Amino acid sequence: MDPRLELADLARQTRDYLRYMASLGVARLPRVDPPADARPEPVPDALNATPIDAPTPAPAAGTETLEDIRADLGDCRRCPLAAGRAHIVFGEGHPRAGLMFVGEGPGRDEDMQGRPFVGRAGALLTDIIVKGIQMPREDCYIANVVKCRPPENRDPLPDEAAACLPFLRRQIAAVRPRVIVALGRVAAQYLLDTQAPLAKLRHRFHDFQGIPLMPTYHPAYVLRNPTVGRRGTWEDIKLVIDRLNRD
Repeated sequence: MDPRLELADLARQTRDYLRYMASLGVARLPRVDPPADARPEPVPDALNATPIDAPTPAPAAGTETLEDIRADLGDCRRCPLAAGRAHIVFGEGHPRAGLMFVGEGPGRDEDMQGRPFVGRAGALLTDIIVKGIQMPREDCYIANVVKCRPPENRDPLPDEAAACLPFLRRQIAAVRPRVIVALGRVAAQYLLDTQAPLAKLRHRFHDFQGIPLMPTYHPAYVLRNPTVGRRGTWEDIKLVIDRLNRD
């Protein structure tokens, strides 16, 4: 391999690793001292540490806008998913929506268009919102746990979710919805920090930073299992409608 290409690849891997560590809040890498017989002359401490461009701490709830968060996200390279994406899928909808939907991650159609839930599952979600809840889709806010498409639409890995979740939490804090609907097991487990199966989570509200959160089936699951999925999703959505009408 050309040494120059090998060096460039090593630099890219190092950069991606540092950005990932920064997304976890690591501001500096620890020093590893060499053996005593190999130590160079002492240098100032400031030159011994390797600084990382740590992410800006999230402002308090209500003090930043979705535009601020999107600008901070930038051309995100905080995890390996960036290498295979066509577009970042940040989220869309009303910036002060009373109802927010969170899925697991973009699919092929979403990756191509840069918008959440625009494929077949997205069409079903739109029907749930418009025909079931009787609310314009644009009055909701829709986002995902990760903002880049996982290969072959697999579940996001823990390190990938860890890189994106701080931005999702900031989106939720900026919108401050009255109710959150977690679409599918993956979204529910990451938001609630649990390994409980969806069967034990759905059809009841959970607390997410003071906001009631309802886990339900992902629209893609409903398309694959219409008999169980449609009935179960409607049971959950009726509780959401009651909560929105009551508050």
